[in-house]
Amino acid sequence: MLRESIYHRPKNEFAYVYDEKTIHIRLKSKKGDVQKALLIHGDPYDWEDGNWVSDKIEMGITGSDELFDYWLVAIQPPNRRLRYGFELSGEEEVLFYTEKGFYSDMPTDDIAHYFCFPFLHYNDAFRAPEWVKNTVWYQIFPERFANGNPDINPEGTLEWNSTEPTPTNFFGGDFEGILQNLDYLKELGISGIYFTPIFKAYSNHKYDTIDYYEIDPQFGDKETFKRLVEECHNKDIRVMLDAVFNHSGYYFQPFQDVLENGADSEYKDWFHLHELPVSADPAPNYDTFAYEASMPKLNTQHPDVKKYLIDAGTYWVREFNIDGWRLDVANEVDHQFWREFRTAVKSVRDDIYILGEIWHDASPWLQGDQFDAVMNYPFTTGAISFFGTNSQSASEFSNVIQRMLHMYPENVTEVAFNLLGSHDTPRILNIADGNKERVKLLFAFQLSFSGSPCIYYGDEIALLGDTDPGCRKCMPWDEEEEDLDMLEHVKKLLSLRKDIDVFGNNGRYAFLQANDENGTLVILKEFENQRLLALFNNLEEETTIYLPEDFHGQEMTDLWTNDVLEPSEEGIIVPGLNFKFLLINDN
Repeated sequence: MLRESIYHRPKNEFAYVYDEKTIHIRLKSKKGDVQKALLIHGDPYDWEDGNWVSDKIEMGITGSDELFDYWLVAIQPPNRRLRYGFELSGEEEVLFYTEKGFYSDMPTDDIAHYFCFPFLHYNDAFRAPEWVKNTVWYQIFPERFANGNPDINPEGTLEWNSTEPTPTNFFGGDFEGILQNLDYLKELGISGIYFTPIFKAYSNHKYDTIDYYEIDPQFGDKETFKRLVEECHNKDIRVMLDAVFNHSGYYFQPFQDVLENGADSEYKDWFHLHELPVSADPAPNYDTFAYEASMPKLNTQHPDVKKYLIDAGTYWVREFNIDGWRLDVANEVDHQFWREFRTAVKSVRDDIYILGEIWHDASPWLQGDQFDAVMNYPFTTGAISFFGTNSQSASEFSNVIQRMLHMYPENVTEVAFNLLGSHDTPRILNIADGNKERVKLLFAFQLSFSGSPCIYYGDEIALLGDTDPGCRKCMPWDEEEEDLDMLEHVKKLLSLRKDIDVFGNNGRYAFLQANDENGTLVILKEFENQRLLALFNNLEEETTIYLPEDFHGQEMTDLWTNDVLEPSEEGIIVPGLNFKFLLINDN
């Protein structure tokens, strides 16, 4: 066996508390190299005749990519203490893998050889709110969703959907417009709304905050917002707001004070100033978000800044009973700020959902002390590359998803925020070059996958739009402009996700086949006594998918057509750019 490929490290995604009684232990090894893996485990204080008392339990492979097999076992140590190692069997040898390396014989005289999980403390576990697991999000860009109260339109507001969006134009979207269309969202199957920023700001996107305690008047007032939250809750729809704590807007009062008073400003240390006086021309002499002079970076290590922002975070939870915070540019804010933010908002409401915008591996933020989830862009890019553009083979896509599923502990992936598009990306129909069947495949994969999915407003009716600002078009409310077939497609998928446990965010997920020749996938989902096969054909031609022999002769129900079938060696025909969800009728 290739020793260099065998890896485990305690107290991270390879060994973690899963629930009050359970520890998950993971291992990775070269693909196909280890034939059998056993976990050697025991209490560090159990000895007999000078030897440590231990047991063995078999591990299972939870997935493989092009390089590695990923192994896992769930164990419930009776006294919540654990010392452990691994017995690994290959074709020609048996190895014992411990914290101190590899041995040909199992060490029994000194537990210092073994990995240590000192004690299972549940408060060390990653714990996101339970309700998130069953939530389907819908992202609303408030300025472009619906104009319900023209009386509060900002100056220069254009007629709804009368022209293409630009970085500076306004169409008058507001809270009343959202209130008037909550039934639409409920009928769609939505159970959570993620709002991009609603606080007072200069721009149409509101990521340049002027006042963190005030609603932008173009959307309405606090009373209207409170009514919106209450109406959402009455319809079992959660509400998540978007906060920008990495930077403020140019017209944020403390920054204006610095511009006016320079070195005498009491707020000069709220920002990262290179020199005084402050100037934005020709380039800002202060730190900003990216190179945006209108977005000065906040000094979140300063105690007054920290108090102001954290108090704002608790204010909207306490006064308006919101259910979650999405945090913009979260990876550029210091970890200590997020730890204190989490403690503060969770003290007001312990089931608040904290979501960070991070586009890369976010392990340092997902240790249970900062965020409950991050926006899962690795999922986005993987799904888009396979289903959306066909620029990735089936095996490459399988490898991407397998790596993603093993990047974090299972209780993290169960609440991952899985999106196909957002206000920062082109519309999925644009990415798919106008091919609506590919968009349907994307939705079929997303809404049958684990995690907490999010639909960007308008994608469910096949709205077009290129990169920002094109992806921020007005929501059309004329049926002639809506793709009702796509809408029904999404509704049906969300209905299955709600009604069929194994279809939704439950159980284990395994790729049985990833066929590069005909662009097909066969995925098995298992939860309690339910098993579901998901078959995807990513090519335009009809193809036959041959299931493993274990499934031949088993009665299955096609959840899309309600047909009952029994697969055989003749295979199952799947039309081009299509799918089948087969619920195995186990007795």
